[in-house]
Amino acid sequence: MKRIGILTSGGDCQGLNAAIRGVGKALYGHFGDNVEIYGIRDGYRGLIQCDYFPMSPHDFAGILTLGGTILGTSRQPFKQMRVIGSDNVDKVAAMKATYKKMRLDCLVILGGNGTHKTANLLREEGLNVVTLPKTIDNDLWGTDMTFGFQSALEIATNVLDCIHTTADSHSRIFIVEVMGHKVGWLPLYAGLAGGADVILIPEIPYQIDALVENIRVRDYLKKRFCILAVAEGAISQEEAKMSKKQFRESRSHMHFPSISYRIAKEIGERTGREIRVTVPGHFQRGGAPCPADRVLASRFGTAAAQLIRDGNFGNMVALRNDQIVPVPLEDVAGKLKTVPADLDVIQSARDLGIHFGDTNDTLPRSKKSKS
Repeated sequence: MKRIGILTSGGDCQGLNAAIRGVGKALYGHFGDNVEIYGIRDGYRGLIQCDYFPMSPHDFAGILTLGGTILGTSRQPFKQMRVIGSDNVDKVAAMKATYKKMRLDCLVILGGNGTHKTANLLREEGLNVVTLPKTIDNDLWGTDMTFGFQSALEIATNVLDCIHTTADSHSRIFIVEVMGHKVGWLPLYAGLAGGADVILIPEIPYQIDALVENIRVRDYLKKRFCILAVAEGAISQEEAKMSKKQFRESRSHMHFPSISYRIAKEIGERTGREIRVTVPGHFQRGGAPCPADRVLASRFGTAAAQLIRDGNFGNMVALRNDQIVPVPLEDVAGKLKTVPADLDVIQSARDLGIHFGDTNDTLPRSKKSKS
């Protein structure tokens, strides 16, 4: 009899239930009645607190289109995993004890960067682990795509689509703050798909004077509005030169709800234009998964079940060149997949006239030739 545990950790996203469904249904397909599956509540917290329940085939039915996670989730920072707090609980020892108490043959973990660090830690501690890459940020190293990204992209793009009409009606500058944590995959793709005029991502630090000059050029060209897709992790060129400590101190004294509001104030002061900020926030993580994420999550889930069947533990299932492949956890943990400077999507955006805030050379050739 095979005994398999499943948990979801970190921020939620679309496709988690589709992936859980894929794991469960495929395991029953491989092992029939010779498998027992247990759901662990609220991520690593449940593993620490020994909070789990038996699952049946019925639990995996009707959840393909359901957002969120039927198992619940929580954030358990990796940096704190080996720290014994005021509760006097050794978290790593407690997780290992739960694993042994449940008599698991494998633990299936669905999560992002921090989740994979802890998953690799458990692997190093001798536990059989298989992981699935989920996050709307698409920043997990080792896979071309994470599930959750395409669904969040659709939502963020729809926000930008809807902003166009009101921005045009009132001749306003609109800033739409897009999630993505410390990387720019989501704002880049949403900005391109949603027809943004400016895209600011962490990998390309912006210069406020360049942004202002770009807006003035648009005014010269009689453009009625300007839409900026701004990553929640966007940074200025001045901030990019700071140490981590200096940056944290600087941001701690930033008297704005987020970077988008600071940019709005700076642009408004320099141009006298009316600026509006829209922050869709957790809308981007909610709701039903789009078809692309349902397919990808299902592929990941069934691939995880195949690894368990074959006893191929210590791997993350990944998408590479449209093929699902195992990637060793030690190669994944602690690595961030950022947007490369030479990405063809960035060049395509530049060729379309989209500004990234990193240059003052925003004047059209027709105007420069007359000056």
